[in-house]
Amino acid sequence: MTKITKIDSHAHIMPPNWDRLDKKFGYGGFIYLEDEPATGAKRMMRDDGVFFRRVEKNCYDETAILPEMDAYNVDKMVLCTIPVLFNYWAKPKHTLEWSQFINDHLASVQDSFPDRFLSLGTVPMQDIPLAIQEMERCKSLGMPGLEIASHILDKNLDHEDFFPFWQAAQDLNMSIFIHPWEMMGQSDMQKYWLPWLVGMPAETSRAICSMMFGGVFDKFPKLKVMFAHGGGSFPHTIGRVSHGWHCRPDLVNLNNVQDPYNYKGKFWVDGITHDQEALRYLIKTMGEDKIAYGTDYPFPLGDLEHGAFIEQMDDLSIETKNRLFNQNVLDFLS
Repeated sequence: MTKITKIDSHAHIMPPNWDRLDKKFGYGGFIYLEDEPATGAKRMMRDDGVFFRRVEKNCYDETAILPEMDAYNVDKMVLCTIPVLFNYWAKPKHTLEWSQFINDHLASVQDSFPDRFLSLGTVPMQDIPLAIQEMERCKSLGMPGLEIASHILDKNLDHEDFFPFWQAAQDLNMSIFIHPWEMMGQSDMQKYWLPWLVGMPAETSRAICSMMFGGVFDKFPKLKVMFAHGGGSFPHTIGRVSHGWHCRPDLVNLNNVQDPYNYKGKFWVDGITHDQEALRYLIKTMGEDKIAYGTDYPFPLGDLEHGAFIEQMDDLSIETKNRLFNQNVLDFLS
């Protein structure tokens, strides 16, 4: 069997420890860590004492990731922070300081194992001049791009306040990975894990449609953007979105943009579909050159078999699998 290089486009890591930010900055809302000495795991806690998530060592120690990568023949991972740590709601100077701490850690992981890890930085998106400043620093640290959220506080990604950020990312050739967070309607669907099962896919479609209808892809044609989780619900509702563009241009086409189908090829998505038939549809809809294998490692909703469902698809050619497993993410980050 031909060996295919596997580059995971979407994985997460965080530093092993940090100061209590509520005590450092003088107000609450931040995440802190509690150790579980007996297990080596850590509990991510909100500073009001509410439990958020338990994580194993492979979420904060890169040396614990390597054996699993080797076991599943993963050659390289692209690492980024956990969205709950964006802290866009905090005072901008504090989010900048926090971003610098996170980015220094990400850069150190990349530098320690340059053949195994790449890193995407985080920036204080609530203050665009500071975000651009930190983006420039991430570039100097050798990072090929950034991870940002699907919306920033009360602003969608088409807001004109973000245009200087898009321009700077295009000029600096910094790739932008967009991850859903703070899902709309989250407080109304707490049962059944619906914010993650329903809200996250909708959030990603929200981001794609906002950028598309807001003219971002037209205004910044060399901007390189990837959306998480297979593009969320967007690929599976593109017919409805296009129909809306045609039947109600007075409500939809406010910025003289093209039919949504014409934006195929303007952005990437990762390949986390968990389903072979869904991936086949994604390839047909988005194009095999714009889908990059990813896992959302190490979280339970991720593809923790590291692309096995793709490897088992005998109807995909070696050329297509090479695109999905390595070539497309390299194009995105080049």
